[in-house]
Amino acid sequence: MGILSGHRILVTGVLTDDSLAYGIAERALAEGAEVLLSGAGRGMSLTKRMAKRLGISEEVIELDVTDEAQIQAAAASLTERFGRLDGLVHAIGFAPESALGHGMLATPFADVATAFHISTYSLAALVGAFRPLLQKSTAVGGASVVALDFDATRAYPMYDWMGVAKAGLESLGRYLAREVGPDKIRVNMVAAGPIRTMAARSIPGFSQFEDSWSDRAPLGWDVRDASAVHDTTIAVLSPLLRGTTASIIYVDGGAHAMG
Repeated sequence: MGILSGHRILVTGVLTDDSLAYGIAERALAEGAEVLLSGAGRGMSLTKRMAKRLGISEEVIELDVTDEAQIQAAAASLTERFGRLDGLVHAIGFAPESALGHGMLATPFADVATAFHISTYSLAALVGAFRPLLQKSTAVGGASVVALDFDATRAYPMYDWMGVAKAGLESLGRYLAREVGPDKIRVNMVAAGPIRTMAARSIPGFSQFEDSWSDRAPLGWDVRDASAVHDTTIAVLSPLLRGTTASIIYVDGGAHAMG
């Protein structure tokens, strides 16, 4: 039996097989979980293709986090198909082109609001809509919500407003953990080091992370190897970390703590 045997988990943000969410879904399945994927808009066809590759026969749930009607419809679909949620992986992030690589003073508020809505507020929207399902978790220690993060304690070159959105996500995670903790729902962040994914390649100057991260990390860092991120996320989803909430778990080789 795997450490997620009997767990029912929704994984968002699976678009390609190099995405962190894909690797997490794959590991969750290997650990015995039942997994559903969600997708949105033009990415739905890609998510459906990845679900097939993972061997998930259940239909992908349509979930545009900017559409309240879709969020409620997703909650209804999950209630019908799963009856409960033991785990939720929030791997949703987006910033318009103007919000990355142009500095902090040139981005119009409408684009900042889009980045914040999708990358930050969406976590609260999903936890709120899925709370009744998470409350019904039968997992030891209750349900686990995991949001994928990137260290927000520093100002990184070119990351700009997405860095601010991630800082908001970290703060939101703590407030949500406080609010839903009495329901036996944990909320944690997994802050991964840079991984060469499709999303990362959309960040201008991503090579600057690649070139410097391993030098700063005491354990070293390989931008082509996301396995440690997958494994850590599985541990956070599992009862192994049932006493941990409102935390940021860094999986970055230790680089975040170095001067």
